[in-house]
Amino acid sequence: MDPPRTGNPYQPAIEALESHPEKKFYNVSKLGGAKYDSLPYSIRVLFESSVRNCDGFLVKETDAMNILDWKTKQSHVEVPFCPARVVLQDFTGIPAMVDFAAMREAVRNAGGDPVKVNPACPTDLTVDHSLQIDFSKWPETVLKNQEMEFGRNRERLQFFKWSSKVFENISIIPPETGMAHQVNLEYLSRVVFDVKDLLHPDSVVGTDSHMTMVNGLGILGWGVGGIEAEAVMLGMPLSLPLPHVVGCELTGTASPLATSIDIVLSITKHLRQVDVAGKFVEFFGSGVSQLSIADRTTIANMCPEYGAILSFFPVDNVTLEHLKHAGFDKAKLEVTEAYLKAVKLFRSDESSSREPEYSQVVQVSLGSIIPYVSGPKRSQDRVAVNNMKSDFQACLNEKSGVKGFQIAAEKQNDTVPVEYEGNEYKLSHGCVVIAAVISCTNNCNPSVMLAAGLLAKKAVEAGLAVKPYIRTSLSPGSGMVTHYLSSSGVLPYLSKLGFEVVGYGCSTCVGNTAPLPEAIRNAIKQGEIIACGVLSGTKNFEGRLCDCVRANYLASPPLVVAYAIAGTVRIDFDSEPLGTGFDGKSIYLRDIWPTRQELHTVEEECVISSMFRELKEKMEKGNKRWNLLEAPESTLFPWDLKSTYIRCPSFFDKLAKEAAPPAAVENAHVLLFLGDSVTTDHISPAGSIARSSAAAKYLSSRGLTPREFNSYGARRGNDAVMTRGTFANIKLLNKFIGKPAPKTVHFPSGQTLDVFEAAELYQKEGIPVIILAGKKYGLGSSRDWAAKGPFLLGVKAVLAESYEKVHRSQLIGIGIAPLQFRPGENPTTLGLTGREQFSIMFPPDLSPRMTLDVKTSTGKVFSVIALFENSMEITLYKNGGSLNFVARRFL
Repeated sequence: MDPPRTGNPYQPAIEALESHPEKKFYNVSKLGGAKYDSLPYSIRVLFESSVRNCDGFLVKETDAMNILDWKTKQSHVEVPFCPARVVLQDFTGIPAMVDFAAMREAVRNAGGDPVKVNPACPTDLTVDHSLQIDFSKWPETVLKNQEMEFGRNRERLQFFKWSSKVFENISIIPPETGMAHQVNLEYLSRVVFDVKDLLHPDSVVGTDSHMTMVNGLGILGWGVGGIEAEAVMLGMPLSLPLPHVVGCELTGTASPLATSIDIVLSITKHLRQVDVAGKFVEFFGSGVSQLSIADRTTIANMCPEYGAILSFFPVDNVTLEHLKHAGFDKAKLEVTEAYLKAVKLFRSDESSSREPEYSQVVQVSLGSIIPYVSGPKRSQDRVAVNNMKSDFQACLNEKSGVKGFQIAAEKQNDTVPVEYEGNEYKLSHGCVVIAAVISCTNNCNPSVMLAAGLLAKKAVEAGLAVKPYIRTSLSPGSGMVTHYLSSSGVLPYLSKLGFEVVGYGCSTCVGNTAPLPEAIRNAIKQGEIIACGVLSGTKNFEGRLCDCVRANYLASPPLVVAYAIAGTVRIDFDSEPLGTGFDGKSIYLRDIWPTRQELHTVEEECVISSMFRELKEKMEKGNKRWNLLEAPESTLFPWDLKSTYIRCPSFFDKLAKEAAPPAAVENAHVLLFLGDSVTTDHISPAGSIARSSAAAKYLSSRGLTPREFNSYGARRGNDAVMTRGTFANIKLLNKFIGKPAPKTVHFPSGQTLDVFEAAELYQKEGIPVIILAGKKYGLGSSRDWAAKGPFLLGVKAVLAESYEKVHRSQLIGIGIAPLQFRPGENPTTLGLTGREQFSIMFPPDLSPRMTLDVKTSTGKVFSVIALFENSMEITLYKNGGSLNFVARRFL
């Protein structure tokens, strides 16, 4: 039972706006005094939240005082944070809502009232997010792909619609509207909440790492795992170390040829060098006012790539002007500005205004930024565009690794002839075979997409074309992008170059690209060609686009189009032409690159006001298919035992009022022996389901054909599929196997099996399993199934050198112990082979970062750190994870 609340001691701090006396707010500026004035703006938001939500139980008065004393307490204390809202997207939203439905079932079975199970925090769920490409010819493309998506995902959509009917405090954003990142910016963001005339700052957490985009609007927000998001939805605060805040001073003006992507990659590299991992970044300086909101959200979006929790741009006059174009009425803008100024959350360019104090300050000169791409294997490896040709040559020479491909010198200029659509082409190292313009995250900036369109227009008018075998696509983040590309007149030119609008959602980034032509695939494999993909996304993990495309580069949309026209990355744009024009003259990139003035004119005339007006109309009307979709209205979801999309998971099967203490891990075998930088994509892939996989065998046994498999992402509402898909990534490198494959060894029998099959055998034998891993375990997207999957495989603990913060929290949230080797130690230094059996005892008085002994069957004993950062995390772990802890509150 929860102890009684003491009430909010800060209630007297509520005051009224002078210009709008009916509007009340907590006057945190007056309450905090001089200490408040020196706080970074992002910490002021945390302080306001702690004051407003202080109840003496989940949020205590001492928590607010710790935040106010940020200068001395940063990184030394844990503080609670109650976000104003939660955003879910489809792939992470479906398991969250399935868990809510299962929780209702479990609460009813345990004698509680299932109707009480509802989100306590306002929650928005966007149905659009990920898109499987079936058709790539405009203009039928969007309608056909949307029809296919609606058909294959009908069960999920019906479940979403049931959720919208029976759960309180949740809003479902219907399909064919746009993906979470952009709809959040374009429609869901409030900047200032007004609830029953009580004002407070907007803040948000979402089940996607790119939720940080909203910080460009002055809205504190970041991505969390689905398990953490569910706890927040049910009224639990997030717990985080009071963060260091790095002040990033921007000065100067960027080059006319540098896009927001170039600015992002430059800042990314700079912030990586100064180490901002686990910290807030806050931007200030004269250069900030020269950045549009689209530029700011682009920069804020990339903070997961340089390791920061978030990158914050306080609200200023540029923000207010944007909100005016975005449809905020005059009265709302007036209240927003008055409130933010009253609580000192409004940034001013006046020379007399006092800058906050920061943990450290770094400076970035925008004038030093030149165009870059990144790759060929990691998004943090930048390459100046004017060095691209020589850098790729160096990659061919280097040994296999994070950049090298180790191609023998005598084979570096090999070509492979291939016939395609009646013409013969020659493929060579560096040839571009995938070119995808994506605007879902870092390219939500209209100027960057318009630059691609204007470049395409000039290219077509000059007589340039893209080779037909290159898999080109245009996947906007929302219909608004299509709207402004169309209204500006550039869409037909993109289409002529093969960049057809394929739909709205994650496609190429998550490996959903349509297969390359068979002749091209065969030629690449036959000649062992290092083929390239170029895309304007944020991630380029090796093998993610296609198993035969080994080099992947991230680039701005106009550069994606340029490389597609060139057909190769082995080109020096300054000295070599893209191709030959109608008049036989060589056409260089500089001949067709749009100027900043051209972009500004088109953006102002075609984009800002119309795109937001269009979205608002679309949101209000919905769409016919969604409106006509039938769904049950029962309090409990009527599970269909034949469904391969929606299944009641087993997480709450043993729900009871009192939790059993965690058992010791005794004589556990190692399920997987992994190295460094294992991503959540390795642990729980989101792409297509391989025909030979354990998940494919399960779906085939249910009567489905390979064409009906869909993807792991789409089937996150079915625990049977997702458990079988855990560690099913084709690039998983398990040291027991010695080559990339989703396989492991079942030691009692000596068999090499799919990971699921081996885990299933261990569970039948009653043998617990653990995972050994290296540094940065759990990098990448914040996927709840990256924790849920291992839990259902029987994994009791992970022993790693270090963890990605979100994934560590996810493991605790599901009931898996994150254990860390002591500094300087790892499986190699400890002489571990992974073939031993391991025993780990958990004392009843477990404390944060406590040292535990691990005993092996060979007699070796070593110590590890129990990576619990605070008492709340220990409480959650002892309760079997946060989901069970929260569910018990309904009993």
